[in-house]
Amino acid sequence: MERGLLWLPLLVAFFWLAWQGSREYQKLEAYRVWAEQFDKAKYDIYAVLGLKDNDVTWGKPTTQGPIKLKTFSLLDVKDIRLLIDDKVVELENSTQKGRVIELEFLLSESQSIRIPFTEVPLAAKWGKYLQGVWQCLNREQNQ
Repeated sequence: MERGLLWLPLLVAFFWLAWQGSREYQKLEAYRVWAEQFDKAKYDIYAVLGLKDNDVTWGKPTTQGPIKLKTFSLLDVKDIRLLIDDKVVELENSTQKGRVIELEFLLSESQSIRIPFTEVPLAAKWGKYLQGVWQCLNREQNQ
């Protein structure tokens, strides 16, 4: 009887892990369907992001698909910055670690959009890519 009681927490932990894995798989499948409409997209446990032409769409991943979706145009962006623990870090020298990693898109003096990431290298890679697209759009617009 004592042995059964000792194994019970392990059995509960196993079923909990299996359930969590199933939920994460459902989130990934919902993301995959959502991401088909974009030219480039990314999945992160904190946020999903998609780029189609000049528009960036982002939201929170769930098992039913992304929610709280917001869209903005790269043509409205004034600057793109990488923030680690609310401090601006250069995209090229992003070797720091931190708890809060975000890409910030400055739209005006008072308005900005922050998209969370789990890893600094992933945020830096996306920041460089989006900055390149943004700079191309600005060059085209100024010609």
